[in-house]
Amino acid sequence: MLVIFSLWQFNDPDPWFWISIYGYAALLAGLAAFNKYYRYWALAGAVLFFLGFLYLYPSSVSEWVQQEWTQQDLSMKTESMEQARESFGLLIAALVLALVSYGGWRSRKIAY
Repeated sequence: MLVIFSLWQFNDPDPWFWISIYGYAALLAGLAAFNKYYRYWALAGAVLFFLGFLYLYPSSVSEWVQQEWTQQDLSMKTESMEQARESFGLLIAALVLALVSYGGWRSRKIAY
């Protein structure tokens, strides 16, 4: 999922920033799938991405959802719509990295 998110960013105004964020989460999740847990790196990413989520969180989620339903496509119409999408992308990446960190803690396998 995160690899698809990364590829989807090529049409974004700032693609390399978002490709690196989703790529970072995808890399750590992929390594965890092979029992290589970089749990401290995952935890740091989870915290940073969650802070980014809070920073970009839309003022009104219901207005944003209504705008998305009205627009009915994924093109960027307003800056606030783009920031709302990016905030929830950061939340997804933060949750994935939190799970990776937790998985490393549970398995006691640390690659640092």
